[in-house]
Amino acid sequence: MKLKKFFALALAAATLALALTACGSKADDSADNSDANTDNQSAETVTVKLGVVGGIYDDLWASAKAALADEGIDLEIVQFSDYVTPNNALANGDIDLNAFQHRIYLQNEIDNYGYAIQNIGNTFIIPLNLYSQKVSSVDELKDGDVVAIPDDLTNGGRALKVLEAAGLIELDPNAAFNPTVDDITSYKVNITIEELKANTIPSVLPDVAAAVVNGNYALDFGLKTDEAIYKDSVLDVEEYWNLIAARTADVEDPDTAAIYEKVVEAFQSSATEDVFNNTFGGYFIAVGWDQDLINQ
Repeated sequence: MKLKKFFALALAAATLALALTACGSKADDSADNSDANTDNQSAETVTVKLGVVGGIYDDLWASAKAALADEGIDLEIVQFSDYVTPNNALANGDIDLNAFQHRIYLQNEIDNYGYAIQNIGNTFIIPLNLYSQKVSSVDELKDGDVVAIPDDLTNGGRALKVLEAAGLIELDPNAAFNPTVDDITSYKVNITIEELKANTIPSVLPDVAAAVVNGNYALDFGLKTDEAIYKDSVLDVEEYWNLIAARTADVEDPDTAAIYEKVVEAFQSSATEDVFNNTFGGYFIAVGWDQDLINQ
Protein backbone atom coordinates (compact mmCIF):
# COMPACT_ATOMS: atom_id res chain seq x y z
CA MET A 1 0.00 0.00 0.00
CA LYS A 2 2.79 2.39 0.87
CA LEU A 3 4.57 1.40 -2.33
CA LYS A 4 1.50 2.28 -4.40
CA LYS A 5 1.28 5.66 -2.66
CA PHE A 6 4.97 6.29 -3.39
CA PHE A 7 4.54 5.59 -7.12
CA ALA A 8 1.44 7.80 -7.24
CA LEU A 9 3.32 10.71 -5.68
CA ALA A 10 6.28 10.20 -8.02
CA LEU A 11 4.00 10.17 -11.04
CA ALA A 12 2.27 13.35 -9.93
CA ALA A 13 5.61 15.10 -9.42
CA ALA A 14 6.82 14.06 -12.84
CA THR A 15 3.60 15.28 -14.44
CA LEU A 16 3.90 18.63 -12.66
CA ALA A 17 7.53 19.01 -13.76
CA LEU A 18 6.59 18.26 -17.36
CA ALA A 19 3.77 20.79 -17.24
CA LEU A 20 6.04 23.49 -15.83
CA THR A 21 8.65 22.76 -18.52
CA ALA A 22 6.02 23.07 -21.22
CA CYS A 23 4.76 26.36 -19.79
CA GLY A 24 8.30 27.65 -19.58
CA SER A 25 8.88 26.69 -23.21
CA LYS A 26 5.72 28.53 -24.29
CA ALA A 27 6.72 31.59 -22.29
CA ASP A 28 10.17 31.55 -23.86
CA ASP A 29 8.65 31.16 -27.33
CA SER A 30 6.28 34.04 -26.63
CA ALA A 31 9.17 36.24 -25.47
CA ASP A 32 11.19 35.29 -28.54
CA ASN A 33 8.25 36.13 -30.80
CA SER A 34 7.77 39.45 -29.01
CA ASP A 35 11.44 40.31 -29.49
CA ALA A 36 11.20 39.34 -33.14
CA ASN A 37 8.13 41.55 -33.63
CA THR A 38 9.93 44.45 -31.97
CA ASP A 39 12.95 43.92 -34.20
CA ASN A 40 10.70 43.82 -37.28
CA GLN A 41 8.97 47.04 -36.24
CA SER A 42 12.34 48.73 -35.71
CA ALA A 43 13.54 47.50 -39.08
CA GLU A 44 10.44 48.92 -40.74
CA THR A 45 11.00 52.41 -39.28
CA VAL A 46 13.13 54.61 -41.52
CA THR A 47 14.89 57.66 -40.10
CA VAL A 48 15.27 60.69 -42.35
CA LYS A 49 17.48 63.52 -41.06
CA LEU A 50 16.32 66.97 -42.18
CA GLY A 51 18.68 69.92 -41.76
CA VAL A 52 17.17 73.34 -40.99
CA VAL A 53 18.28 76.72 -39.66
CA GLY A 54 16.16 78.20 -36.89
CA GLY A 55 13.70 76.91 -34.31
CA ILE A 56 10.79 78.16 -36.40
CA TYR A 57 11.19 75.10 -38.62
CA ASP A 58 10.18 72.79 -35.78
CA ASP A 59 6.73 74.37 -35.99
CA LEU A 60 6.67 74.47 -39.78
CA TRP A 61 7.43 70.74 -40.01
CA ALA A 62 5.43 69.53 -37.00
CA SER A 63 2.39 68.33 -38.93
CA ALA A 64 4.53 66.64 -41.59
CA LYS A 65 6.58 64.89 -38.90
CA ALA A 66 3.42 63.52 -37.30
CA ALA A 67 2.01 62.34 -40.64
CA LEU A 68 5.26 60.62 -41.58
CA ALA A 69 5.42 58.79 -38.26
CA ASP A 70 2.17 57.05 -39.22
CA GLU A 71 3.93 55.81 -42.37
CA GLY A 72 6.93 54.44 -40.51
CA ILE A 73 9.20 57.39 -41.23
CA ASP A 74 10.96 59.10 -38.32
CA LEU A 75 11.69 62.65 -39.49
CA GLU A 76 14.56 63.89 -37.34
CA ILE A 77 14.97 67.68 -37.37
CA VAL A 78 18.66 68.63 -37.27
CA GLN A 79 19.32 72.27 -36.37
CA PHE A 80 22.21 74.28 -37.81
CA SER A 81 23.34 77.71 -36.63
CA ASP A 82 24.46 79.06 -40.00
CA TYR A 83 23.53 78.88 -43.68
CA VAL A 84 26.85 77.47 -44.91
CA THR A 85 26.95 74.14 -43.08
CA PRO A 86 23.62 72.48 -44.11
CA ASN A 87 24.52 72.01 -47.79
CA ASN A 88 27.97 70.74 -46.88
CA ALA A 89 26.42 68.30 -44.39
CA LEU A 90 23.96 67.13 -47.03
CA ALA A 91 26.63 66.61 -49.67
CA ASN A 92 28.77 64.67 -47.18
CA GLY A 93 25.92 62.42 -46.07
CA ASP A 94 25.65 63.73 -42.50
CA ILE A 95 21.98 64.48 -43.15
CA ASP A 96 19.53 63.18 -45.74
CA LEU A 97 17.68 66.37 -46.69
CA ASN A 98 17.69 70.05 -45.88
CA ALA A 99 15.04 72.75 -46.04
CA PHE A 100 16.29 76.26 -45.33
CA GLN A 101 17.13 77.99 -48.63
CA HIS A 102 15.68 79.33 -51.85
CA ARG A 103 16.71 78.46 -55.37
CA ILE A 104 19.13 81.34 -55.81
CA TYR A 105 21.11 80.32 -52.74
CA LEU A 106 21.12 76.63 -53.67
CA GLN A 107 22.38 77.34 -57.18
CA ASN A 108 25.07 79.63 -55.83
CA GLU A 109 26.27 76.88 -53.48
CA ILE A 110 26.32 74.33 -56.30
CA ASP A 111 28.26 76.73 -58.53
CA ASN A 112 30.80 77.54 -55.81
CA TYR A 113 31.33 74.10 -54.26
CA GLY A 114 30.25 71.62 -56.91
CA TYR A 115 27.71 69.93 -54.66
CA ALA A 116 25.73 67.11 -56.30
CA ILE A 117 22.49 68.13 -54.64
CA GLN A 118 19.16 69.26 -56.06
CA ASN A 119 15.71 70.64 -55.36
CA ILE A 120 13.11 67.89 -54.80
CA GLY A 121 10.17 69.97 -53.65
CA ASN A 122 9.04 73.57 -53.19
CA THR A 123 8.01 74.72 -49.73
CA PHE A 124 7.10 78.40 -49.44
CA ILE A 125 8.03 81.99 -50.13
CA ILE A 126 8.40 84.56 -47.37
CA PRO A 127 7.03 87.94 -48.47
CA LEU A 128 9.12 91.10 -48.13
CA ASN A 129 6.59 93.74 -47.14
CA LEU A 130 6.99 97.51 -46.94
CA TYR A 131 6.42 98.91 -43.43
CA SER A 132 6.31 102.42 -42.02
CA GLN A 133 5.74 104.11 -38.69
CA LYS A 134 5.39 107.53 -40.33
CA VAL A 135 2.94 107.08 -43.21
CA SER A 136 -0.10 104.87 -43.66
CA SER A 137 0.13 104.33 -47.42
CA VAL A 138 2.66 104.37 -50.25
CA ASP A 139 0.91 107.42 -51.72
CA GLU A 140 2.06 109.48 -48.72
CA LEU A 141 5.76 108.95 -49.48
CA LYS A 142 7.37 112.08 -50.90
CA ASP A 143 10.58 113.28 -52.49
CA GLY A 144 13.55 113.05 -50.13
CA ASP A 145 12.07 110.32 -47.94
CA VAL A 146 14.48 107.56 -46.92
CA VAL A 147 13.45 103.99 -47.63
CA ALA A 148 15.58 101.19 -46.16
CA ILE A 149 16.16 97.86 -47.91
CA PRO A 150 18.39 94.83 -47.11
CA ASP A 151 21.97 95.18 -48.32
CA ASP A 152 22.54 91.55 -49.34
CA LEU A 153 22.27 90.77 -53.04
CA THR A 154 19.31 88.38 -52.95
CA ASN A 155 17.00 90.17 -50.51
CA GLY A 156 18.10 93.56 -51.77
CA GLY A 157 17.11 92.57 -55.30
CA ARG A 158 13.74 91.33 -54.09
CA ALA A 159 13.23 94.54 -52.11
CA LEU A 160 13.83 96.65 -55.21
CA LYS A 161 11.23 94.61 -57.06
CA VAL A 162 8.80 95.32 -54.21
CA LEU A 163 9.47 99.05 -54.55
CA GLU A 164 8.91 98.79 -58.30
CA ALA A 165 5.64 96.90 -57.79
CA ALA A 166 4.60 99.57 -55.28
CA GLY A 167 5.06 102.21 -58.01
CA LEU A 168 8.06 103.98 -56.48
CA ILE A 169 10.80 103.12 -58.99
CA GLU A 170 11.39 101.50 -62.37
CA LEU A 171 14.05 98.84 -62.96
CA ASP A 172 15.98 97.78 -66.01
CA PRO A 173 14.10 94.68 -67.26
CA ASN A 174 17.44 93.11 -68.20
CA ALA A 175 18.31 92.91 -64.50
CA ALA A 176 15.98 89.90 -64.25
CA PHE A 177 15.25 88.58 -60.76
CA ASN A 178 18.29 90.01 -58.96
CA PRO A 179 18.58 93.77 -59.62
CA THR A 180 20.77 96.24 -57.74
CA VAL A 181 20.32 99.96 -57.12
CA ASP A 182 22.40 100.52 -60.26
CA ASP A 183 19.55 98.95 -62.24
CA ILE A 184 17.08 101.67 -61.23
CA THR A 185 16.20 103.51 -64.44
CA SER A 186 13.85 106.12 -62.94
CA TYR A 187 12.22 107.28 -59.72
CA LYS A 188 8.47 107.92 -59.73
CA VAL A 189 8.97 109.37 -56.27
CA ASN A 190 12.43 110.77 -55.60
CA ILE A 191 13.11 108.65 -52.54
CA THR A 192 16.56 107.92 -51.09
CA ILE A 193 17.25 104.20 -50.83
CA GLU A 194 19.42 103.20 -47.88
CA GLU A 195 20.90 99.69 -47.85
CA LEU A 196 21.23 98.18 -44.36
CA LYS A 197 21.78 94.80 -42.75
CA ALA A 198 18.50 92.93 -42.96
CA ASN A 199 18.40 92.09 -39.25
CA THR A 200 18.77 95.78 -38.27
CA ILE A 201 16.02 97.19 -40.46
CA PRO A 202 13.04 96.70 -38.09
CA SER A 203 14.88 98.63 -35.38
CA VAL A 204 15.41 101.66 -37.66
CA LEU A 205 11.75 102.00 -38.66
CA PRO A 206 11.34 105.04 -36.38
CA ASP A 207 14.20 106.76 -38.23
CA VAL A 208 13.18 106.20 -41.87
CA ALA A 209 10.06 106.92 -43.87
CA ALA A 210 9.58 103.25 -44.77
CA ALA A 211 11.50 99.98 -44.97
CA VAL A 212 11.28 96.64 -46.72
CA VAL A 213 11.51 94.02 -43.94
CA ASN A 214 12.30 90.33 -44.30
CA GLY A 215 9.42 88.17 -43.10
CA ASN A 216 11.43 86.32 -40.43
CA TYR A 217 12.65 89.60 -38.89
CA ALA A 218 9.17 91.08 -39.12
CA LEU A 219 7.97 88.09 -37.09
CA ASP A 220 10.72 88.59 -34.52
CA PHE A 221 9.80 92.25 -34.07
CA GLY A 222 6.06 91.59 -33.89
CA LEU A 223 5.20 93.29 -37.20
CA LYS A 224 1.98 92.00 -38.73
CA THR A 225 1.26 91.61 -42.42
CA ASP A 226 -1.88 93.74 -42.18
CA GLU A 227 0.26 96.62 -40.85
CA ALA A 228 2.32 96.79 -44.06
CA ILE A 229 1.73 99.84 -46.27
CA TYR A 230 2.48 97.59 -49.25
CA LYS A 231 2.37 93.80 -49.35
CA ASP A 232 4.86 91.89 -51.47
CA SER A 233 3.14 90.79 -54.67
CA VAL A 234 6.28 89.44 -56.36
CA LEU A 235 5.56 85.83 -55.43
CA ASP A 236 5.71 84.09 -58.80
CA VAL A 237 9.47 84.43 -59.32
CA GLU A 238 10.56 80.84 -58.78
CA GLU A 239 14.13 81.77 -57.92
CA TYR A 240 12.80 83.19 -54.62
CA TRP A 241 10.96 79.99 -53.65
CA ASN A 242 12.26 77.99 -50.71
CA LEU A 243 12.82 74.28 -51.17
CA ILE A 244 13.75 70.81 -49.92
CA ALA A 245 17.14 69.61 -51.15
CA ALA A 246 18.52 66.08 -51.48
CA ARG A 247 21.60 64.38 -52.88
CA THR A 248 21.23 63.65 -56.57
CA ALA A 249 22.47 60.07 -56.04
CA ASP A 250 19.64 59.45 -53.58
CA VAL A 251 17.04 60.84 -55.97
CA GLU A 252 18.31 58.43 -58.62
CA ASP A 253 17.75 55.47 -56.26
CA PRO A 254 14.07 54.42 -56.62
CA ASP A 255 13.65 53.20 -53.03
CA THR A 256 15.17 56.30 -51.46
CA ALA A 257 13.33 58.60 -53.88
CA ALA A 258 10.03 56.98 -52.86
CA ILE A 259 10.72 57.79 -49.20
CA TYR A 260 11.68 61.37 -50.00
CA GLU A 261 8.57 61.77 -52.11
CA LYS A 262 6.52 60.94 -49.00
CA VAL A 263 8.41 63.63 -47.08
CA VAL A 264 7.61 66.23 -49.75
CA GLU A 265 3.95 65.20 -49.85
CA ALA A 266 3.68 65.33 -46.06
CA PHE A 267 4.92 68.92 -46.03
CA GLN A 268 2.83 70.03 -49.00
CA SER A 269 -0.43 69.52 -47.13
CA SER A 270 -3.43 71.46 -45.88
CA ALA A 271 -2.17 70.89 -42.33
CA THR A 272 1.04 72.77 -43.17
CA GLU A 273 -0.95 75.60 -44.75
CA ASP A 274 -2.92 75.86 -41.52
CA VAL A 275 0.37 76.40 -39.71
CA PHE A 276 1.34 79.07 -42.24
CA ASN A 277 -1.90 80.95 -41.75
CA ASN A 278 -2.88 80.31 -38.14
CA THR A 279 0.48 80.12 -36.38
CA PHE A 280 2.46 82.59 -38.47
CA GLY A 281 -0.21 84.95 -39.72
CA GLY A 282 0.44 84.49 -43.41
CA TYR A 283 4.18 85.21 -43.37
CA PHE A 284 4.71 81.91 -45.20
CA ILE A 285 2.94 81.37 -48.52
CA ALA A 286 2.75 77.98 -50.23
CA VAL A 287 4.19 78.06 -53.75
CA GLY A 288 4.99 75.50 -56.41
CA TRP A 289 3.30 72.58 -54.69
CA ASP A 290 1.96 71.43 -58.05
CA GLN A 291 5.47 70.79 -59.36
CA ASP A 292 6.67 67.16 -59.21
CA LEU A 293 10.43 67.67 -59.01
CA ILE A 294 11.41 64.16 -57.95
CA ASN A 295 9.92 62.35 -60.93
CA GLN A 296 10.70 64.93 -63.60
